[in-house]
Amino acid sequence: MFKPRNRLQRQYGSARSLQFKVPLLLMSLILIVVALVVLFGKNGDRSDLMSELLNQKWNSYESSVQLNPTVEFTNGTDLIWQIPNSPKAVLFLAHGCNGRAANFWDKSPKCRNCFGLPEERLIVLHALARKFAVLAISSKGRCWSLGEERWIVKHIIQSWIDKQMLGKLPTFALGASSGGYFVSVLAMELRFKSIALMIAAGVFSHLDITKNYPPTIFVHMPKDRARKRKIEKYLVVMREKGIDVAEIKCTEFPLTPHFFANRIPGLDITLSEKLFNCFKENGFIDENGYMRDDGRAIPWKTALEEKGISLPDKSLVNHIQEEMNLAFAYHEMTSLQSKQIFDWFESHIV
Repeated sequence: MFKPRNRLQRQYGSARSLQFKVPLLLMSLILIVVALVVLFGKNGDRSDLMSELLNQKWNSYESSVQLNPTVEFTNGTDLIWQIPNSPKAVLFLAHGCNGRAANFWDKSPKCRNCFGLPEERLIVLHALARKFAVLAISSKGRCWSLGEERWIVKHIIQSWIDKQMLGKLPTFALGASSGGYFVSVLAMELRFKSIALMIAAGVFSHLDITKNYPPTIFVHMPKDRARKRKIEKYLVVMREKGIDVAEIKCTEFPLTPHFFANRIPGLDITLSEKLFNCFKENGFIDENGYMRDDGRAIPWKTALEEKGISLPDKSLVNHIQEEMNLAFAYHEMTSLQSKQIFDWFESHIV
């Protein structure tokens, strides 16, 4: 190694070395700062958007449309539907296990058995606001079967479309969980313009799909790693076959004192604050408000009883649990991504 021969040379050598090191150090610091600004700026935008959605009162979605369904019983199952003025498309909705068509609309004189779960009803409101005629059918069993039932549902959908004179409109489908797997199979028999599979990977390893298969968007929760891996695999396989595919990732978010009042009709701010405080005191949420587990695994109903907190309607138990599951983001119906879903549908409407 070359060494300066005297003190002046050593000083000069050190200064020259420092001359090059300082700009590099400054450049590195600048790049780090820029990266942090970009990273946290984007996260901030996403956080602000999520905060806006979560803090939006449930009835603000009803400013332009009201839930007013028609109920029928045909082929041994429930058929519930609503058509907006001047519809531009048809949307078939398939519920998950233990669900039913009645979950998508509020109880009313025309639908006395309707249940109106918060996420399901908001999906319908979004659909109607975007001028989609909405049709929901109840599965015959606890979950959807992938055999004969698809032929029955295909016939029901086609007959309903003909009866309502909607045959010239494009048809779409959205299925959640068991309903998502069912829609992935039904799409082999009924030509949809596009489908959305929510918290479901589909059964594509058992289907001989081609480039004519409908464009598909996966709306999933990456915390469910097994399903996430399957979806990642199917995205690659389907793209290789020439199928237009995309994904929407739904992540967890913290609860707030007004969260339940904002999301659930019939639950006021006072009760929402009591629920939040109860969950916090019992350790169901962490110091930042995030759920430690989903609503199905937490003894929150017992905690309410011990605190003497009563609900104005016992049916709200299912509504509260759905929103807890949504916040935990492992496996639940979600309306928070409705804009992206319907933007995807509309991009394939022609």
